[in-house]
Amino acid sequence: MYKSEKSLPKLLSKIEKVASQIKRNVVLMEVCGTHTQTVSKNGIRSLLPKNIKLLTGPGCPVCVTAQEDIDAVVALAKAGIPIATYGDMLRVPGFFGSLEQARSQGAKVFSVYSVQEALDLKKDFPDLVFFGLGFETTTPMTAMALQNGLTVYSSHKLFLPAMDALLEAGQTKIDGFISPGHIATIIGTRPFEHLKVAQVIAGFEAEDVLVAIYLLLCQIRDGRKEVENEYVRLVKKEGNQVAQKLIWENFKICDGNWRGFGKIANSGLEVKNPELNAKIKYQNILAKIDFSQAKKPTGCRCGQIIRGTLSPKQCPMFGKVCTPENPYGPCMVSEEGACNNYLRYA
Repeated sequence: MYKSEKSLPKLLSKIEKVASQIKRNVVLMEVCGTHTQTVSKNGIRSLLPKNIKLLTGPGCPVCVTAQEDIDAVVALAKAGIPIATYGDMLRVPGFFGSLEQARSQGAKVFSVYSVQEALDLKKDFPDLVFFGLGFETTTPMTAMALQNGLTVYSSHKLFLPAMDALLEAGQTKIDGFISPGHIATIIGTRPFEHLKVAQVIAGFEAEDVLVAIYLLLCQIRDGRKEVENEYVRLVKKEGNQVAQKLIWENFKICDGNWRGFGKIANSGLEVKNPELNAKIKYQNILAKIDFSQAKKPTGCRCGQIIRGTLSPKQCPMFGKVCTPENPYGPCMVSEEGACNNYLRYA
């Protein structure tokens, strides 16, 4: 669409018109944490026609990190291994506490905004482990850190297998995806083509999201299932081949462990170099973790929210027991989490 057509009143009018032509309920899902922020901050759900429902999917990297991985890194911290990771991850509760709690007990745990900060910390803490998480967007930066000798505990994931898993599970009928622009910037548009569902790869302004919704509704009205690229200013069909090369030089594909899904085949990224793979380097410490004694937090519905089968407001803990100041699960911790956004922008 031309820039002049992206004014909010015009977009909303176009969406209303196409929605009325479909004459049934339509379920769309945004699967990027930044899209969740844009949708919530701008009240986009409340602006949509009544027959259009917009769900939040597994696009928050912190939210989908398995508790077992959090516990493993907490165990390393408590064993005296210095840990660095992104800030939100420090507050996510695991079976045996959070990294923030470990730090309060004397563990060397550092919050960083970039892997470069972790590399700088390595000068003072040679045994530092970087807890790497996120999808294809953040993986190249971790790959760069590996090339500079930083030890990594990888919870990195490939995102498209989660979209496959959502469609295969069939727990929620999804008519179309607002697909993640950040990830598409790295991998390009081609990998999305195997998903037999309407998709629009979108940027992150309110206008971008509304254009994506309009284009999705047009596809659904016309019976099309295509990949459209709204984020043409950054996303190319072939993606960023330099970043892709960096990923595959330093990581190999494995099965990934996702909160809310469990194991998804070929969705994980493991460090190739055994000398820089914290899971191998510190396997003597990790082998002592007794997960049989672990108890999952009761009442937390993050797993269902990530899969789109439950709205945050349907969780009985939402805004009561579980708040951003006292989070009970990762969906309330992360600024990209559905619960955090639903409450902040209520």
